[in-house]
Amino acid sequence: MVQGEKNKSSVDKFILLGFSEYPQLQMPLFLVFLVIYTVTLVGNLGIVVVIKMNPKLHTPMYFFLSHVSFLDICYSCVFIPKLLEILVMEDRTISFTGCMLQFFLSCEFVIAEMLMLAVMAYDRFVAVCNPLLYTVAMSPKLCALLVAGSYTWGGLCSLTLTCSLLELSYCGHNIIDHFACEFSAILSVSCSDPYFSQMACLVISTFNELCSLLIILASYVFIVVTIIKMPSTGGLRKAFSTRASHLTAITIFHGIILFLYCVPNSESRRLLVKLATLLFIVMIPMLNPLIYSLRNKDVKETLRRLINSKLHSHSI
Repeated sequence: MVQGEKNKSSVDKFILLGFSEYPQLQMPLFLVFLVIYTVTLVGNLGIVVVIKMNPKLHTPMYFFLSHVSFLDICYSCVFIPKLLEILVMEDRTISFTGCMLQFFLSCEFVIAEMLMLAVMAYDRFVAVCNPLLYTVAMSPKLCALLVAGSYTWGGLCSLTLTCSLLELSYCGHNIIDHFACEFSAILSVSCSDPYFSQMACLVISTFNELCSLLIILASYVFIVVTIIKMPSTGGLRKAFSTRASHLTAITIFHGIILFLYCVPNSESRRLLVKLATLLFIVMIPMLNPLIYSLRNKDVKETLRRLINSKLHSHSI
């Protein structure tokens, strides 16, 4: 029998503790997360639909934005339904296969979104610094390749980390002090040396973080320098006012990722890891439609026309 089969035969399911240490909060948390989940799905799906409906929004920036919204929907659907289930059900188990699949999908979507944010920053760099060559530089073929590359690289990184977890032994202790199959939480129930898995996670996370952040920072440095050179004195103020929320979201996104995957695991950090994961998978997908789209005049105008047309059709 191979090692992988031994692992699966020794532990066939895990128990997710979630927030069971706070029984009085189970129902309030369920209602809060249900509302947030609904808002997340409606908001992000609405952005995708609006971009598809309005030909004016068929540009590279909105093409990438629609994929960010799609990824937000995806990793919300990977985590939150199980979180809602363990908040109201006595049975808090998740199968071994289901746990590994949840980790694989969440890792794939998070890395893909990380790269998509970098691609969006590069798109803005080209639009501001080379406006005359923008349509040539950001051709539909290049945009499709950048998106496909983000998904592919996310899948390869996720597959590597998932395989490293599958190589570990799980011999009896199957209680995960978390509400999801997060990397450090899975390592905590392993009974074999996790050194290779930890190093693989550290290398992949650090590489992706550095590459993504360097692209974002370099893009915005060039954007600011270009705007400073413009004759209009209000250009710099306008750039900061329109990009502040975007940069804030990027900071939160990368800050939480760095905390979760680049800080060594320890007993004292488990609650913080749980709370950081909760913030990442619950709040960021809900806020992204507001940060990236609802502050945008073109998107708001499309939404206004859509709502007015619906109200007009009902009145008739």
